[in-house]
Amino acid sequence: MEAETLALAQEIDFSMWALFARATFIVKLVMLMLTVASFWSWSIIIQKIISYRKARKEGEVFDQRFWSGEPLDGLFDEIGPDPDGQSEHIFAAGMTEWRRSHRNDGGMIAGAAARIDRSMDVAIAKEAEELQSGLSVLATVGSTAPFVGLFGTVWGIMHAFINIAEQQNTSLAVVAPGIAEALLATALGLLAAIPAVIFYNKLSADSDRIVAGYEAFADEFSTILSRQLDS
Repeated sequence: MEAETLALAQEIDFSMWALFARATFIVKLVMLMLTVASFWSWSIIIQKIISYRKARKEGEVFDQRFWSGEPLDGLFDEIGPDPDGQSEHIFAAGMTEWRRSHRNDGGMIAGAAARIDRSMDVAIAKEAEELQSGLSVLATVGSTAPFVGLFGTVWGIMHAFINIAEQQNTSLAVVAPGIAEALLATALGLLAAIPAVIFYNKLSADSDRIVAGYEAFADEFSTILSRQLDS
């Protein structure tokens, strides 16, 4: 009898697709949700890695141009008031307010330094929001996916025990498929959550470093303009 049970168990297909196909509707729905969440997370991760690399490269190139000794007015005329680069956008915001603060007689309108700082702060806030967009999705997937997978596992195991009770058979051939299908939901939950948590922490740190670089540049640029205001 034991040999016959083992033979029946060996005939059962335990491939991923077979486990999904045999699962109940609720467990299938959980698996599909976790699969979609995993692909969504990876799409955000890849997009952010590319955009952060581009932002760092653009920042390095602009820093070289900014500190090359080229006149700031000439640099601003070259890149325009609405450039594509993030660092250029912060610089353009400051220069735009700088020019608007000049009176017709060549003097400066009172409070120019504060307005320039606020203009660059607003530009930095917009860039930071764009850099951090999508990271909340990774945080949500990382925190909820294991529990969603656990729900699918609990539901699948409950259904497996119901089958055992209905068939009044506790053999391996009856128990193993239901348990395997249920545990697949937890595995998918972890598969979605682990990369999401790892890359959320990494990308958040990268975003903070990039924004800190923008803030440092804005402070340096504001200092340069303040010297010109004082002179």
